Amino acid sequence: MLDWSMASSESGSGVPLSASEERTWAMVAHVGVFIAAWFAMGFLCPLIVWLVFRGRSEYVRRHAIESLNFQLSLLIYTAVAVLLIFITFGLGVLVVVPLILIGAVAAVVVIVLATVAASDGREYLYPLTIRLVH
Repeated sequence: MLDWSMASSESGSGVPLSASEERTWAMVAHVGVFIAAWFAMGFLCPLIVWLVFRGRSEYVRRHAIESLNFQLSLLIYTAVAVLLIFITFGLGVLVVVPLILIGAVAAVVVIVLATVAASDGREYLYPLTIRLVH
């Protein structure tokens, strides 16, 4: 597990965010993955939001880390699925493809739920997430 709380002091400087700005950037940390996902790098948006705002808002930091951990977990699960396909010489496709489709729909649903929670000023914990970054 990585603990980035004591990282560069540069990100800790700056004016604290207003409550409205906090909710906006927390939402961006979640919903921005849809844009980054077009480039197969869904983790980039929450990573950038976390790096830029972690010192200015604890609320945004928590949402960005939660989104980042979820995206990294999805990346790990996808890598395992691809490995399973190779190990089974392609037979794993019969199991993996339906799981990927179900997982993709579920991911969209929980990302939308997280975005709504961030908009409402509530915390959200993604299911089945490996918490690598703290």
